[in-house]
Amino acid sequence: MAAREREDIGAEFGRLLRRGLIVALVLLALALLVLWRADSPRLERLRMSLADWATPSVEMTADPIGALSDMAADFRDFTRVHERNRELRAEIQRLRAWRETAQQLEQENAQLRALNNLRLGSRTGFVAGEVIADSGSPFAQSALLNIGADDGVIDGAAAVDGEGLVGRVVGVGRRASRVLLLTDFNSRVPVKVLPSGRRAILSGENSDSPRLSFLDALAGVAPGDQVVTTGDGGVFPPDLPVGRVAVVGEYGARVQVAADYERLEFVRILLYRPSTRIDTPGGLIAPRESPAEPGDAEGAAPGAPDAPLLGQAGAD
Repeated sequence: MAAREREDIGAEFGRLLRRGLIVALVLLALALLVLWRADSPRLERLRMSLADWATPSVEMTADPIGALSDMAADFRDFTRVHERNRELRAEIQRLRAWRETAQQLEQENAQLRALNNLRLGSRTGFVAGEVIADSGSPFAQSALLNIGADDGVIDGAAAVDGEGLVGRVVGVGRRASRVLLLTDFNSRVPVKVLPSGRRAILSGENSDSPRLSFLDALAGVAPGDQVVTTGDGGVFPPDLPVGRVAVVGEYGARVQVAADYERLEFVRILLYRPSTRIDTPGGLIAPRESPAEPGDAEGAAPGAPDAPLLGQAGAD
């Protein structure tokens, strides 16, 4: 019971003490307010004395507080810098991806513009396609395109790039086609050498320089001469650039093709049809006449009907 009373007395004393401190602080605050706001020379001197007395303590307290504030500000700045650095790195990665895409599009655009360097006849249509694969073999040199019969590609059509003839189509699907390059062993193209006009067959040998086969004579053929298609057979348009004579030797001549196979990405498939097409021999071969007998030759008048055939005469 006594312990309980002592505890109650202690609690009551604590409450009274807190109330007293609060009242004292309020009075002190009011006194300071009156002292600070009052306009009196004596009070001004007292205020300045109090300020002089409190200044060192305020400075000593303000320095650690300022240092802590600076440290907090530096930490916030460091956190922001780290986040900003991470954002900048992500932005740099995005810009690099865009730069690579822009460079790729620029190269493709340049290659597509280069296709226009080759002048074609007004009647020669074409369809452009992209090389999606090559043979990758030293024994077969061909390229697979992403265009086919649905785009108008036909078997045997000529394939060109911006420099000249690339090859011919040897297989056509609905949405893909295969082009046999001039350097392939199975490639044969009728060509002529300018300015001499010598005709030959450009034969691929799985090398960078195809051979001019069946060249009637090497006279008038020199390195640097231009080689173009003749148009014989109606497969290729005439006068398509093929390349230039690279070597003329004892065993014939070789041609450096104009097409750049190392950077071949886009080609044009020519939709070529010869301007003169002969479907029947009637316009070239005269009808065969039966031999006339001597009597008929003398007595027959111009414009008289022909003599009846042997079978018809027997029937009469």
